[in-house]
This record gives sequence, C-alpha cells and structure tokens, in this order.
Amino acid sequence: MTINRQPVSNQTWEEIRAEFTLPALEQVHRRLAELMEDPEPVMQQLIRVFIDDGTFCPGFQFLPGGRLHPTVMILFQRALELNIPHNCFTTWMVTPSRELAGARPVDLFKNNPAPLLRALEAFGRR
Repeated sequence: MTINRQPVSNQTWEEIRAEFTLPALEQVHRRLAELMEDPEPVMQQLIRVFIDDGTFCPGFQFLPGGRLHPTVMILFQRALELNIPHNCFTTWMVTPSRELAGARPVDLFKNNPAPLLRALEAFGRR
C-alpha cells in the first residue's frame, strides 16, 4: 500500500485552519520578521501545505515567540526522509492513528516522541 497522495479536501483544510490556524506563508514571514532579526533559518524549516495556488503553514508547528515546536520538527525531518509530502504529513498529524491507540499525533507532542516516530514510520510504509 502507498501513502495517500490524493488531494486533501477543503473541509480538512478548514478544520485545520479553525483548530490550529493556517496562515499564508507571506503572513508567517512578516510575523517572524517582527519577532526576530533574521527569520530565514526558521522559514527554511517550516511545514508548508499547498492548497490551490497558495502556500500555508499549519499553526500546530509554532510555539510562542516564533519558535518551532521541537517534537514537530523531529517528526517533520523524519517525514522528509521517508518522502512523505508536506500535505500528507500535515493531515497525518491531525488524523487519529491506530498506532497511537486512536489519538492524533498533534495531541501527543508533550509525550516522548518515540511512539510518534514509530507511528510515522508505519504511515510511511503504507
């Protein structure tokens, strides 16, 4: 089985926007430029989702002050190594996982990242 690379529904993007925010890449850049002298290192690490002709950044990756959540960055780096596209990774983060006893990865950031990495590996093998 392969990773579902079908387009994500507008309803899913709206749910992510409502729960976590989903600002445009340009908005994120402007905000980071207000918070730090050089936003480029952070910009290069961002999870980006591609919806129609726009590029957006799921809010679950951010901590206060423009910092990126370290657990999300660990998971995202591994997703890139597994060739999981940004949009697929983002939807995986907000979807209940049987490998996580029905929890969504996004709800388990405060826990040890090892179970999240195992669940991501399982997702990457599909």
